[in-house]
Amino acid sequence: MPRLLLLFSFINLIIGTGAFVIAGILEPVAASLSVGVPAAGQAVTAYAMATAVLAPVLLVATGHWRRKRAMQLALALFTLGNGVCALAPGLPTLLVGRVLMGLGAVFTPIAAGIAVASVEPARRGRALSVVFLGISMSYVVGIPLGAWLGLQWGWQVPVAAVAVLSGVMLLLVTRWVPRDIDAPGASFRGLPELLCQGRVLWPLLLTLLYFIAIFCVFSYIGPVLQALYPMSGERLSATLMVFGLAGVAGTLIGGWANDRFSPRRTLIVQLSVLGTMMLLVPFTQGHYPALLATFVIWGVAGFGMMTPQQSRLAEAAPAQAPILLSLNTSMLYLGTALGAAIGGAASASLGFDRLSWIGVPLAAAGLLTLAFGRTAPPPLGVASKS
Repeated sequence: MPRLLLLFSFINLIIGTGAFVIAGILEPVAASLSVGVPAAGQAVTAYAMATAVLAPVLLVATGHWRRKRAMQLALALFTLGNGVCALAPGLPTLLVGRVLMGLGAVFTPIAAGIAVASVEPARRGRALSVVFLGISMSYVVGIPLGAWLGLQWGWQVPVAAVAVLSGVMLLLVTRWVPRDIDAPGASFRGLPELLCQGRVLWPLLLTLLYFIAIFCVFSYIGPVLQALYPMSGERLSATLMVFGLAGVAGTLIGGWANDRFSPRRTLIVQLSVLGTMMLLVPFTQGHYPALLATFVIWGVAGFGMMTPQQSRLAEAAPAQAPILLSLNTSMLYLGTALGAAIGGAASASLGFDRLSWIGVPLAAAGLLTLAFGRTAPPPLGVASKS
């Protein structure tokens, strides 16, 4: 199983790269398609909304399938979507491709469900951190490299490369994943009652809030960094890589802290740090070392939150873990979509350099969900640390 978790992590690296590389090359995308940067930013929104709304439906529709077959479908859709994007002659076709990619992102909750089912509860945080490490690594390798390729050779080049790599991953899943791999499929059965319980509702709301906060900025990270400190394409790529390295560290630290200190305590620290960094970002304008340090600390805190959140939901209702993990991913991408939309609208009045201030009250609201969620009763027969 560890080898499979590493495979899933690498696939998530490719999915994360495909999902978010476009944020670093919005300006050439916009120029190529003859639209404004905020309009091009809706490619992030289209992907996010498809993942938030359509992916859970696909997850349940394939809930009775073998997990391997569901993974194959997900990767086929993701590969097709990237291919459509790479060949897109205009914005509408690009958005269609991004929707197909969003459907293919259902791979991530399927992989997370297998990780949860494959280890004992005490090691759940570390297993999830391995799977989600690939998403963090995309910010170190995939997104900076993709931004450099897109700025040097055209934005279609990194998108086409992701399509090829995704196709290779489909072949590896077909070869290496056991046909009868043991993990529960997703179901909507009992879900309405579960969503009325604070131990599920508050974590989902928290995911929504902090991803809105993050993606108000990250959907426009290229223009934001240029507004704070004008830089060459090479320096922009290097800055994104350092941010991604901070995210890798944050993912690993988040998994360790989840198992060591409890999800709730870990999240209190992470949200407090994230909100503080978002407040400080505009004050780094013109000062590259301060800008870099602020975004590094942001990356450690922001990326580290995913594992504690997933762990809280898996503890809340282990039998419903696949659908809850998918809904958490839905909140992630709904937050991404809303963040992209809000950030695009706010950039005209606030400017890209002060865009991060939108996230400060959202981080504070996230801390409030932890205060309210503290009184939620644990599920019968399951010890809760959240």
